[in-house]
Amino acid sequence: MRIHPLDLAIVIVYLLGVTALGIHFRRGQQDAKDYFLGGRTAPWWALAFSIVATETSTLTIIGTPAISYGGNLTFIQLVFGYLIGRVLIVLLLLPGYLRGEFFTAYALIENRFGEKMRAVAASTFLITRAIAEGVRVSAIALVVSVVLGTSEKLAVLIVIALTVLYTFEGGMKAVIWTDVTQLLIYLTGSAVTFFVLLHRIPGGWGEVTQVAAAAGNKLQLLDFSWNLATKYTFWSGLIGGAFLTMATHGTDQIIVQRLLAAKSEGDSRRALLTSGVIVLIQFTMFLLIGVFLYVFAQHTPLLAAGERTDRILPLFIVREMPIGLAGLMIASIVAVAMSNASGSLNSLAASSVLDFSRLRGRNTDPQNLLRLSRRMTLVWGLVLMGFGLVKWGPLLETGLTVASLPYGSLLGLFLLGTFDRGATARGALAGMFAGLAAVLCVFRFTNVAFTWYFLIGACVTFAIGALVSRLTPQDKLAP
Repeated sequence: MRIHPLDLAIVIVYLLGVTALGIHFRRGQQDAKDYFLGGRTAPWWALAFSIVATETSTLTIIGTPAISYGGNLTFIQLVFGYLIGRVLIVLLLLPGYLRGEFFTAYALIENRFGEKMRAVAASTFLITRAIAEGVRVSAIALVVSVVLGTSEKLAVLIVIALTVLYTFEGGMKAVIWTDVTQLLIYLTGSAVTFFVLLHRIPGGWGEVTQVAAAAGNKLQLLDFSWNLATKYTFWSGLIGGAFLTMATHGTDQIIVQRLLAAKSEGDSRRALLTSGVIVLIQFTMFLLIGVFLYVFAQHTPLLAAGERTDRILPLFIVREMPIGLAGLMIASIVAVAMSNASGSLNSLAASSVLDFSRLRGRNTDPQNLLRLSRRMTLVWGLVLMGFGLVKWGPLLETGLTVASLPYGSLLGLFLLGTFDRGATARGALAGMFAGLAAVLCVFRFTNVAFTWYFLIGACVTFAIGALVSRLTPQDKLAP
């Protein structure tokens, strides 16, 4: 089923409008600081919006309702950990980032362990972010194929091509301000969907609570069990979610770049903490939308037998949303996809150019470095297109699992450098390999939920890194 021409027009106007907005910010770019940090001119609230828009993906909008549609509300426990993780970043990691004139997160690692470890950390980010972003890009293909009945390949090509265009031209300033626009669009679209769904359910909220009670635990929020195989418990949410956020927001260039783009440490702190409040509100709304979809489907079935639950929200939008509002919601989903992709492209280009001495050292002229930065944006655009065409599993959990495998060891590296003055580059490298190996073994040979992987990777990396540093003489790994 295809959408109404008016809804299609809304989506097209959005795509062209946000691309034009991004291109507008090309003016005034003189060097890599302007391209990668937006000249450090963005207000803290815009950075907060940009952080939320970056960490929220199409996976979140279509995957979170799918989780509560097929289960309950216990995913929200992970979001509680997100809030704790942000506080820990502000206290433990943020001061170190803002002591120097850093453009990437991994410059901090070079200060502590040398150039080679900076390259190792950056490589971990580049590989993981490219694959994880590929999972996100594939989600937009699913949405567009449901909405327009068109080829998934064509959907990926159109969205990524437009995103590459405005990111290539406008740099980080374009990314931040298009993020602000896209956040407002998708929150508005999601709120409209929330109220339309509630209105369309016969009996409203009373029917929701009655059907949810009959289904068993549909409105369950908390699970205090200590079963490590259960993905969403109070303990895995609080502890695992905190370590997850410390890794993704404290060591991932895509978020750290926004913290570095702030005018001051106070602005960085306000942006990060405010983003946590917004994230809690939006996840609550997305999970309730999933429960509403479950209740609505008891009256008007949406999914065919055996059809994947990730399709439930796109199907409702196309079949049941009023004309005009459907276009707004589809535009909001596309907005999130473009926001994620633009942030990833700029951060991948920044890390590629600035974290590897061979590239950085050959381009001391600001204009040459700016041109190289734009070329790397194009290269990574092609990479994301390729990963976006791969067929992945359940979208939201696949994306989180991909990130959970190496990011725990990356967090362990940052914690080791921050808290262990006796740690050496050789010990840090051994710790990273041990942490990654430990997580891969847990993933392959146990049924421990992915929510614990960040904690396991970080702890093993820190412990082995500290031990090896003390058992081996001062090394020559660092220059």
